[in-house]
Amino acid sequence: MTVQMPIRATRRSHDMREVSILQLIEWAFQREKVRIDFDQGTQQRPQGALKGYGMEHILMRQAELGCRVDGGGTSEPHPDADAVADALAVLPEGHGGQRMAMRIGELARAGQVPSWHIPEKTRVVPCEWRTTKHGTFAQTESAGMLSYMSRGKLREVEVKYCPITIQNHPGDAAALRREYLGWWGALLELRDTFRIYGGLTSYVVTEAMPPRTPWKDATR
Repeated sequence: MTVQMPIRATRRSHDMREVSILQLIEWAFQREKVRIDFDQGTQQRPQGALKGYGMEHILMRQAELGCRVDGGGTSEPHPDADAVADALAVLPEGHGGQRMAMRIGELARAGQVPSWHIPEKTRVVPCEWRTTKHGTFAQTESAGMLSYMSRGKLREVEVKYCPITIQNHPGDAAALRREYLGWWGALLELRDTFRIYGGLTSYVVTEAMPPRTPWKDATR
């Protein structure tokens, strides 16, 4: 999915465009090719400030200056794209920190959202297969010898078993959904921060969000 947004908009308030937080982030990474600079976020945080202090401080300073707070120089991306990258650089650890910031950036660049469902039903399948001239069969392993009495004689037989694996386990789906909810929560944090503290020169972030639990909507 490619987000179609103007490359440059004027800074006059009545010309600011309304966008969702997801549209804003995808525009920043797809159109403006912005990159997250974690060192930049550290430099912008005042000495001695708490780690969670950075995002609001950066956005308020950018709102005042209309540009990235980098102590000088120019930046190729749009200032609003820089604001997105800087906000991600100081994403609170409670919302995934740097790992989540990188994940959000990767997905936005590809125009994707986290996968939250497993397309196939749970299946039990052999770990390995072997092919002979008679066909393909499950690979078996020996569990040892079993002794038993038959017609007054002690006999032995090798006991074999087939190692199995479970594909598309329900736990896998749960893990995917937890990842999706983490991503959604981080977007919500970014949305609310931009809506409260501003920091953008050409865009206004709306309340719109991706579905919170799309797997529930899919079953209706």
